[in-house]
Amino acid sequence: MSVLVFVEGADDLSLQALAFARRYDPDVEMVAFGTAPPLAGVVHLAELDAYAPQAWARAIVSLGAATIVAPGSDRGNEVLAHAAVMNGGVFAANVISASGDEVTRMRWGGSLFEEARLHGDARLMTVAPHVVAAEPAEGEPEVRRFTPDLQPQDTVAQVVERVDTSTGGLSLAEAPVVVSGGRGVGSAEGFAPLEELAGLLGGVVGCSRAVTSAGWRPHTDQVGQTGTKISPELYIPCGISGATQHMAGCKGAKKLLAINSDPEAPIMANADYAVVGDVLEVVPAIAAELRRVKGG
Repeated sequence: MSVLVFVEGADDLSLQALAFARRYDPDVEMVAFGTAPPLAGVVHLAELDAYAPQAWARAIVSLGAATIVAPGSDRGNEVLAHAAVMNGGVFAANVISASGDEVTRMRWGGSLFEEARLHGDARLMTVAPHVVAAEPAEGEPEVRRFTPDLQPQDTVAQVVERVDTSTGGLSLAEAPVVVSGGRGVGSAEGFAPLEELAGLLGGVVGCSRAVTSAGWRPHTDQVGQTGTKISPELYIPCGISGATQHMAGCKGAKKLLAINSDPEAPIMANADYAVVGDVLEVVPAIAAELRRVKGG
């Protein structure tokens, strides 16, 4: 085994990390926790249930891989940071390409690409979300169970309870269409037209950090560097200026239709299509036309 990939399941980010690792070196094995994902190849399944970042890192390091790759998710970055401390390795986050000890990675929310060299015997990398195409990897895994030798401090911080915030519908991460609102929506009530538009398009509603800070929407709706990173077929930001942190979360969108009253807003320069106007006038007009076309 030359490369060990930490997979959280058969989700898109894990598949992207796996595709990245196989291009870097074909000699790839995987490590998972709880349940072995339905991915073809060798899967080392750690006998650990609750999420404890240091314990998971200890388990990964115990497998002795010289190169460790993980998805650029919250867990991927957290676990590999601990792992790098434990094995004295060099850790690069948000990597988009790598060859040998040379990597290119995203900095400042994707506004800067950094070329770097990893000096060390152990190399650890997380893959920037939605910059590497996921490749099919379904199949029967060859599961190798193991129980890591933990230290007392490894389980000091761990998940003891899960609170289900799912509404039973699509999530931001998987929705084909996302309609997001920013400060320009004006209020929590101003999201009603966005909800209607998202419903007509078979999508979900997101928001900017300014909206969650104002208490208009929960953090689970936030799109951005500190929220959810999305890759819908269509992204419609409404009344969002387009700060670097927000753009880092929607870079994976196939098409971007921006609606903003300010033609000079940064997001307009990044849009495939742009509508200059009042969000609370433009969005209802689009929804009305969609209803007309659908005959409803």
